[in-house]
Amino acid sequence: MRLISEVPVGTCLSGGLDSSTVVSVVNKLLKEKVREAESVGKIQNTFSAVFPGGSNDEERYVDKLKTQMSNVKIHKVYPKPEEFFKEMEDFIRTQEEPTISTGPYAQYKVMQEAHKYVTVLLDGQGADEMLAGYLPYYFVYLRQLIKRKKYLKLIREIKGSLDIISGYTMNRFIGVVGLRRSVLMDDLLNKNFIKKFSKERFESTEDDLKKRLIEDIFSNSLQSLLRYEDKNAMRFSIEGRVPFLDFNLLRFLFSLPDEAIIKDGWNKNILREAIKDLTPNQIRLRRNKIGFTTPEYEWFIRMKNKIYSIFLSESFAKRKYFNQQEVLNAFQKFIDGKNDDTMLFWRLMNVEMWMRVFIDKKPVNVLAGSRVNEFGPNEGKKLEIKVEGKKYVRFPIRTELFKKGDDMAGKIAKLLNGYLVKNSKGVLNQVQDNPQINVNAGWFLVVSEKIVAIAQGRSFFIWDIKTGFWANLLSSFVKKTPYGIGLGSSWTMQLAISDVGLTRIILAAVVGKMGQFLGMKGLFYKIAGNNINAIDGPTEYSLYPSNVSAKLGPKEPQKVTEGIHNEIVGRWKLEVGSERTSNVKPQTSNFLGVVIIDANDLGQRVLGNSTQIDNKIIEKIFSDNPMGQADEQTPLILTFVK
Repeated sequence: MRLISEVPVGTCLSGGLDSSTVVSVVNKLLKEKVREAESVGKIQNTFSAVFPGGSNDEERYVDKLKTQMSNVKIHKVYPKPEEFFKEMEDFIRTQEEPTISTGPYAQYKVMQEAHKYVTVLLDGQGADEMLAGYLPYYFVYLRQLIKRKKYLKLIREIKGSLDIISGYTMNRFIGVVGLRRSVLMDDLLNKNFIKKFSKERFESTEDDLKKRLIEDIFSNSLQSLLRYEDKNAMRFSIEGRVPFLDFNLLRFLFSLPDEAIIKDGWNKNILREAIKDLTPNQIRLRRNKIGFTTPEYEWFIRMKNKIYSIFLSESFAKRKYFNQQEVLNAFQKFIDGKNDDTMLFWRLMNVEMWMRVFIDKKPVNVLAGSRVNEFGPNEGKKLEIKVEGKKYVRFPIRTELFKKGDDMAGKIAKLLNGYLVKNSKGVLNQVQDNPQINVNAGWFLVVSEKIVAIAQGRSFFIWDIKTGFWANLLSSFVKKTPYGIGLGSSWTMQLAISDVGLTRIILAAVVGKMGQFLGMKGLFYKIAGNNINAIDGPTEYSLYPSNVSAKLGPKEPQKVTEGIHNEIVGRWKLEVGSERTSNVKPQTSNFLGVVIIDANDLGQRVLGNSTQIDNKIIEKIFSDNPMGQADEQTPLILTFVK
C-alpha cells in the first residue's frame, strides 16, 4: 500500500536494521514484479547520509546491502559542519522548533538530495518505538522482570545483553570516578528560570515495556521524530511515508509475548528473524544503534570557534534562561575532553538560534563575514573627520590575518607599500585628484594594538587559559559592555593576574571600588598598570581567532612603533626611483610616522607614537573608531592630513 503512487518512489537508507529492511522488502517486490512496486521503477533509488572517518559513519553497512542487490542505486550525501552552519537558518526555519540533536539535519540533507530524483520517500521511522530499538528499553524490560519476580529470565536477559549494558555501565563508571563528567543541565540554566519551573517533570513508565512503548509511540519521542521528518520532507516537496507505522502491524506486535520484542538480549527479535533471507547478517545482527545522525563530537570540535561565538554573544548572555559563564566553562571542558555532552550543547545553541530567527527576527548565518570597500570607509564609519580645525582622511587597509611569530614591521611595511602603489586604482588616485587633500601636509599610519599582541604571542585561545578561583570571583564584579569585555571574564582576569600578580590586582580592585564611592575614576588601572587596560577577551563580532581568544596588551609598544616606522622608511627608500614607484606620492619626506592604538567604539588610547602629533589629538582623530568594531579585518589605517 505504501508503494502506490503516480510519482517516483525512493527509500531512505541509513544502514541500520529498519531502513535496510524497507529497502530489502522493496527489492524483493521488484524481483517478484509486484504491481504495486511499479512506482519505484526498474531500479530502486536509495538515499544515505554518510560521514567517512566519523565515529558514527554507517557507509560500510550501506555498501554491504548494495553488494546483495543488483537493482538498487545508492545516492550518498556527505554533510559537512561548515555546510551545516551555513544552512542553519534555513534548517531552523524548516523545523520551526528546536530539535533534540543535529540528527534531523542529516535527514534534511537526504531530503535535499532525494528531491532531485523522487517525489515519495519511504523510511524506517517508528520501528524503534514499536520494537524497543533504543538502549533504555533494555533497562525498562529488566526492571519489569524484577517487578514480576521472573528472576531466571532476568539472568538470561542480563547475560544476553551484557555487551550492550556493559558499555553503558562503563560510561557511568568513568563519570563517577571523574575521568569524564556529565554536564547537568541545571548548572547551565539561570537559577530564577529553574526555580520558576522546578515542579515541571517529564515522566515515563520505567518498569513495563509495552506500556513504555505505547507512551513513546503516541505521546513522547516518536511524535517529535515524525514532525522533524515531515517538515524536512515538505521543505523539499517530498511526501514521506513510514511503512512500519501501520495500525494492523502494531496491533499484531502487541498481541505477541514480550519475547517477540526482546529475547536473550536481542531487541527487535521478531524483525531480525523475519528478514533472515533478505538482509545480510552484518546488518541483521547489528547491536549498535545510530540512525540518521551526525558526528556531533567531531563537528563541534572542528567548529568550536563558531560555537564559542554563539555562547559569547550579547543576545545569549541576556537570555533569562541561560547561565552564560557556566555554559562557557562546560564547553571549555568539552574541548578539553572532560565531557562529551554534545546534544546538550546543541540544544542550548539551537534554542539561541531559534530565538534569533523567530523572536528577535535576526539573521542567523554564523559564518557570514562583512566586507569593506577597498578604498572606502568601513560600514557605519566615515573617511573624513575634523579635529581642532584640521581635517583628516582615514583609509582602512584590509589585511590577511596576523599570527604568532610574524615579522610585524616587515609585514606591515610590505602591506602598506603594496597598498600605495596599486596602478589603475587605489588610494593615491583619490588623494592626488582631490584638491581638498594636501599631500605635502603629511600622512601617517595607525596600527591596531591587537595585531601587535597576536604577533608577539600574547593572544591565547580561551580553552588554553586555565582560570583559577580568584579570576572567576573578581571577574564577576566587572561591568560588561558589548564593545569589549575587558576584565569581565575569567580568562582576561586570569591573564591580568598572571601578568602583574594576584596581590596587585586585588589591591587595585579594592582601591578602585573605594574610588568609585568617592567619585574618583581610573584608580584600578593606576594601581594595576595601564597595560592591563589593553587586555581584552573574545567577542562575538570579532573575526576568528579573536572571537575565541583573550589577549594581553602588546609588549614595549613604543619600541614596536619605532621599528615599524624605520622599516617603512627603509623599504620606501629602496623602492623610490624604480619604474613601478616613480610617480608614487606621498614620499617619505611627508611621512609623519606610526601610531599603535587601542581603540573601540567606547574609547581610544595611544600606546606608541613616532609622529610629532600629540596623543590626545590622535585619540580624537580616532574617536569614531574607523577600524570598525566587527569583523572588518582592517587593523591598519592610512591617514592623510588635509
